[in-house]
Amino acid sequence: MLEPSRRSADLSQSLAERLTAWAASRGVTAAGLYAVCGGVANRVAEIGGSFPERLEGDAGVDGTKQIALPSARLLVRAASEPEVDDPEILLLAAGVRIQQLAKELEEHHFQARFRGVEQENLYEVGLAIASMLDLENLGEEVLFRAVSLLDARRGALYLIEDQQYRLLSSFGGGDVESAFAIDDERVQALQTEDSDTAHSPLAGSRHVLAVPIEIERSPRGMLLVADKESRRGVGPFPTSDRRTLSLFANQAAIALENAKLHRLALEKERLEREMELAAEIQQQLLPKAMPEILGFEVLGWNRPARQVGGDYFDLRQLADTRWTLVVGDVTGKGMPAALLVSTLHTALNLLGDRMEIGPDMAARLNRHIFESSSSNKFITMLLAELDSASGILRYLNAGHNPGLVARADGAVDTLPSGGMPLGLLAHAKFGDAVITMAPGDLVCLYSDGITEAANAAGDEFGFDRLTDLLLANQDMPLQDLVAKIDEETSAFSAGLPQGDDQTVVLVRRRP
Repeated sequence: MLEPSRRSADLSQSLAERLTAWAASRGVTAAGLYAVCGGVANRVAEIGGSFPERLEGDAGVDGTKQIALPSARLLVRAASEPEVDDPEILLLAAGVRIQQLAKELEEHHFQARFRGVEQENLYEVGLAIASMLDLENLGEEVLFRAVSLLDARRGALYLIEDQQYRLLSSFGGGDVESAFAIDDERVQALQTEDSDTAHSPLAGSRHVLAVPIEIERSPRGMLLVADKESRRGVGPFPTSDRRTLSLFANQAAIALENAKLHRLALEKERLEREMELAAEIQQQLLPKAMPEILGFEVLGWNRPARQVGGDYFDLRQLADTRWTLVVGDVTGKGMPAALLVSTLHTALNLLGDRMEIGPDMAARLNRHIFESSSSNKFITMLLAELDSASGILRYLNAGHNPGLVARADGAVDTLPSGGMPLGLLAHAKFGDAVITMAPGDLVCLYSDGITEAANAAGDEFGFDRLTDLLLANQDMPLQDLVAKIDEETSAFSAGLPQGDDQTVVLVRRRP
């Protein structure tokens, strides 16, 4: 079976031979046979004269007679006018139509082969970029493949970030705009066939072709190529190139999205690891075990709402019978709060070795926190010094929840605030107070994560519920009492996620 191009050539030769034979038999000295399509007549055969290759509209040739045929025109020079219904003329017209159909078939075969080659190229390109997960390297590879695929001189790849098209990669040199707004009017103009190169991000380009990069019709970026190379220099991109670039952009979109997701996964993994390390470091700030104090039972418990938190507690010995006890709560949660907890821990250790617990120490600590934290960060703190020999507890409450003292006789006292939280004002004043713990008395220091634990209705566990719980279980082992507080607050919250860091420190004087 003949190829379409061979068949078309044979038909052209056959038409020329048939036209020659017809002219000789009819006394025609010159003739031109034209195929008509869309108002334009293109010459397919001629004899005996110079006929133009192309005729527009109804234009003819001087000194010739014109015969209109189905999809064809015949121009002749003859002594007498040929008959229109001449069977040979009708056969010539049929030959012209057959040749037209052959050329159309040839074009279809060409397009089919072209699409096959195009699909193979796109498949190979897709395989080349599909396994790349480094976003920068992938961007360079996508752009290089795009300009190579379309014989472009320049190119640029933009990805959408923070409501802007941001340049990921460029090719071909020259000035390239680094970013422009996602709602810029140029975006729509660039992605039409009549791109305005005067406003192209590729400065100095003469011809620009741009297609969107989309995932499920959601824009992710834009791919641009400019100035198609040819033997005559640079020129515009044909319509078929837009389709090719769009198909390539679809493949690139998936690869770019995978690379972005991979980067986000790596970033998430890195942050999670950093949070794990921060949590480990923060746990080092808290007592690994509570010390043994002659005549007293002590227990501390802490559970952050996130991996790291803003609650802090400590118990350390100052002298033979003197112990310092602290519970603090930094505003907020997470890493910023954890960093300020570290600042508080360091400052307390430094000042505790140089100053006695009291208003002066609190004032120094307040100035340090004020100078080393942002204006929206502060710390509530209850700082106490216990003399285990006498049971005297000197305390200072800087804006913290009031401590609870459950007396052995069933009475309840509080350790109220004597000043504002640390870090709010540079020159804040603080006051201290003293209580004496009798045998059987229980002191409970806690953070607001306990009393402000809320249920689905928005009600808080509250101070009164905590007081009643302590009185009802005053003689319970401290380990069991902490578990009871945890159990009661969790049951009150009815399965809601923990809203804030929770800390409890219990001190009981043995009977």
